[in-house]
Amino acid sequence: MSGPSKTASTAAEATVDATILDSEVIDEHVLQSLLRRAGRTIAAPALEALELILDASTPAPVRMTMVAALSYLLMPADLIPDLIPIAGFSDDLVALTALIGIWNNHITPEIRSRARRRLDHWFPVGP
Repeated sequence: MSGPSKTASTAAEATVDATILDSEVIDEHVLQSLLRRAGRTIAAPALEALELILDASTPAPVRMTMVAALSYLLMPADLIPDLIPIAGFSDDLVALTALIGIWNNHITPEIRSRARRRLDHWFPVGP
């Protein structure tokens, strides 16, 4: 007999991911749960992206583009399925390149500082 199946774990992960994508309001607890699984290294840029999107001085078109690119990267369905060697990740690369370009042009020291404070709060450093 086996305990909780891998399917149960996968279903829970899908629920967390869907909750973030379908929500009009970002639930910090759901996001924190997702990023804890990813780890501090992945959480740092994700929190910078979040702070950039939430920052009132970020132009609306930049926010919409970032949300669209992040949503596309997180969604399981792709324009070109990832199972196709090389070509499968080309659409993801385009979305990621757009995201990084926008990010570099609009990130400020204040946004980085807020993201760092949130990161340190969610992932305390040291004992």
